[in-house]
Amino acid sequence: MTTFETSLQWHNRAQRIIPGGVSSPVRAFQSVGGTPRYFVKGEGSKIWDVDGNEYVDLVGSWGPMIVGHAHPHVVSRVKSAMEKSSSFGAPGPGEVLLAEEIAARVPACERVRFVSSGTEAVMTAVRLARAATGRNLIVKFAGCYHGHSDSLLVQSGSGIATLGLPNSPGVTQGQTQDTIVVPFNDVEAMNRLFAERGSDIAAVITEATPANMGVVPPLPGFNKFLSDITKKHGALFILDEVMTGFRISQGGWWGKFGLEEAWTPDLFTFGKVIGGGMPLAAVGGSASVMELLAPSGSVYQAGTLSGNPVATTAGLATLELCDSELYLSLDSRAREVGSAISNALTAADVEHSFQQAGNLFSFFFTSQNASNFDDAKKQDTSAFAVFFHSLLEQGISVPPSAFEAWFVSGALTDDDVDKIAKAASVAAQKVKLRSS
Repeated sequence: MTTFETSLQWHNRAQRIIPGGVSSPVRAFQSVGGTPRYFVKGEGSKIWDVDGNEYVDLVGSWGPMIVGHAHPHVVSRVKSAMEKSSSFGAPGPGEVLLAEEIAARVPACERVRFVSSGTEAVMTAVRLARAATGRNLIVKFAGCYHGHSDSLLVQSGSGIATLGLPNSPGVTQGQTQDTIVVPFNDVEAMNRLFAERGSDIAAVITEATPANMGVVPPLPGFNKFLSDITKKHGALFILDEVMTGFRISQGGWWGKFGLEEAWTPDLFTFGKVIGGGMPLAAVGGSASVMELLAPSGSVYQAGTLSGNPVATTAGLATLELCDSELYLSLDSRAREVGSAISNALTAADVEHSFQQAGNLFSFFFTSQNASNFDDAKKQDTSAFAVFFHSLLEQGISVPPSAFEAWFVSGALTDDDVDKIAKAASVAAQKVKLRSS
């Protein structure tokens, strides 16, 4: 890297007008320190900042850039859509075509409703679950992130299954009193909770595989257990595939694992990949539940830009490129990159755990594998910060937090992997020197 002066200038300017200088908190680099890079160009597996520095991108806009940046097929389709208008606030063919594509890939989605963000999708799914069951309680897992709607922005208490307390100012205890937080992967806690309060629970919501406390895969059979126990007690099972949907496979996490394990959620939430980098998300599921939405039913949800023609065009164009060959490539690249980094850390005697779920992966700077949020929080985040900055200085862009998933794209090359491996060796040595 040559200089970051222009990024610094932009960030100083941003902080005078945007809270914290960013439009989403993790971008501010607060957990790793230093100055955020301001990016202005992406092509394939590479991105460039305002100072002209080039990086291999392992963030991929947190998942949507699955085929790489500025893919010609996506760019061409989006330009064509934009030339006809960026928005109508009315029905259009694009949303129908994308909904049909989602349903073809995930047959359990008999109906699909588009919104503009994952937060909106989850908020709508929760509202539907409460309306469908006539119950109030929602169960979520500590460390799973489902957007920033009030009722789900809670943390776990000290008990096995406690009523969630707000973990953000501005969210009242009243707004979260119907949310219960349970440790992830804890079957015993869930059995006890349903034995005590099963008739009050409207839904259980989980990330298909948690990726917002780092990547923590569900234990074998855990998602099937959630599907079974909710059905037994008349609650709904909401599978949050905002991150995993159409990234893990052509049918998302459920298409790769749910069908094989014989379980099906009642509702899905999607985002990221289905917008191809544009603000787009969706809630989908069984017709009997989804038809409760207005105007078919009385559960209200609306949005001026929902089903936006440019966003749905970008999403459909992206999905058209997401075939079986791409998913094989993503899985292979994730293993190559993850193993190269893990090998570098091992060679430097740096304690770590490399965890992978499909083609999502992350590293915990502790020798213990993480199976829940408490495990994830035991890692040495200061070691991660050293590792992160060394990679960044060598032209490798990774998530600026120890609690995020890493992403590969179909545009990643053998040369990129070699560059990542070499940079990881240097970064691992810096972590080792810091500890010695």
